[in-house]
Amino acid sequence: MNSSTHTDVVIVGAGPNGLLLAGELALAGVRPVVLERLPQPSPELKANGIVGQVHRILDMRGLYQLLTGSSAPPQPLDGYIFAGMRVPFTGVDDNPMYGMFIKQPQVVRQLADWVRDLGVEIRWGHGLADMAPRPDGVTLNVTSPTGNHRLHATYLVGADGGRSTVRKAMGVGFPGVTSPVVARVAHVSIPDRLRGSGALEVPGFGRIPFGHNRFDHGVFMYMEFEPGRPLVGTLEYGALLPADAPAVTVDELRDSVTRILGVEVPIGPPSGPGPHALRRINGQNTRQAEQYRVGNVFLIGDAAHVHSAVGGPGLNLGMQDATNLGWKLAAAVHGWAPSGLLDTYHGERHPAGERVLMQSMAQTALLAGGPEVGALRTLFGELLATTDGAEHIAHVLAGADVRYDVGDGHPLSGRLVPEVVFDDGRRLADLMRAARPVLLDLDGGAYAAAAIDWRDRVDVITAAAAERPAPALLIRPDGYLAWAATGSGADEHQRMRRALGRWFGEAHAGLAHA
Repeated sequence: MNSSTHTDVVIVGAGPNGLLLAGELALAGVRPVVLERLPQPSPELKANGIVGQVHRILDMRGLYQLLTGSSAPPQPLDGYIFAGMRVPFTGVDDNPMYGMFIKQPQVVRQLADWVRDLGVEIRWGHGLADMAPRPDGVTLNVTSPTGNHRLHATYLVGADGGRSTVRKAMGVGFPGVTSPVVARVAHVSIPDRLRGSGALEVPGFGRIPFGHNRFDHGVFMYMEFEPGRPLVGTLEYGALLPADAPAVTVDELRDSVTRILGVEVPIGPPSGPGPHALRRINGQNTRQAEQYRVGNVFLIGDAAHVHSAVGGPGLNLGMQDATNLGWKLAAAVHGWAPSGLLDTYHGERHPAGERVLMQSMAQTALLAGGPEVGALRTLFGELLATTDGAEHIAHVLAGADVRYDVGDGHPLSGRLVPEVVFDDGRRLADLMRAARPVLLDLDGGAYAAAAIDWRDRVDVITAAAAERPAPALLIRPDGYLAWAATGSGADEHQRMRRALGRWFGEAHAGLAHA
């Protein structure tokens, strides 16, 4: 074993969640070390996009613009799908559902460039062999191309996927279920005469539209996100393949399509440059870590929860894990974290994970075969066509249905802050680029004056807006509201100061005169 070194935070895993956490820490003045066993960013085509209210948090960092290449702010979707059923959002007020089409490898590459520019070291080809907790942190045994070495960290974060080495090493339970569903997906070639207007025309069967299509014998998925690159997938229910089944092939996928549709579809290997998707999931795991924190070790993303990919909730969930944890870890490293702050990570994000597991399992159930499920889909579809039903599902899919317990009774507190456009043309997102807490005074400056003793940790800003959600807002770095004013006066100032102390530590007297 070679020499050892020490760092404040080590992140295991350089996927989207680990890299976003690294950037959050770097913006807060903490330079983590990121370990990734792969020699370079993975080209594996997992997610095809990001959906949910995490778009607004990415917008707060300027990352929405980086990922989309557009200078415009995110705009809500006018509709989405739930278990293959269309959900219209046109009548939904304050629609929280956003989406962008972007392949996961592109997300990883761009986030890797972003964190490198922030001074973060990503150690490609470095894997975690084992680890041991100690009173002041964690000792890691790391493998690398140049030999093994030991690394000491005050805090360790496992962002290393569903088979997380960190989670297993800490002995954290991962309860849940494995559903008897076999999923297959691949980029394929299909004759041009069968493809048109985003749909597939199957001889002897008929038209199959874009997206998830449920039939009595399974689900057929057809998507062409890029011209000339059809993506085909299937879900078959009821029986799993043997554990020693050979690797999936395009022929196996074609046979699965035939079983579901009852006719053969001329599917062949993909053409053109890759990488091409080709994977099978033999049994759908829906599992959640019993604890997201054990001492100085934390779990985010798939290391903390796994679920069906139907509806694409994974990155919205995992990226919000990262933004929730980042500022809290930085506060602990800098020494101003209030007592219990790190515990709020599990307290806030575990319920959010539970909701995603629930809705992803519900979608899987609604895609199953059988006349009973067909009847349920008819009824469910009627509910989705109502404004109230669509609004409820929009919040569930976006992750906006979870309200954090922040100790404040204002209706906005514990939720993602509403967007505000100021009289000078700036947006609230513009104030959040530095990933610092913000006390936003929209009431003339009295709240700002009462918060001045926290200005070393909190950006205290006075602004004016024609439409304001409250006279003053205390916004955490992750975009969630810790407190909102209901009026003016000394009592409101006291409420604000209690919230400042609860989330951002004790006041530093004398700052007002510094």
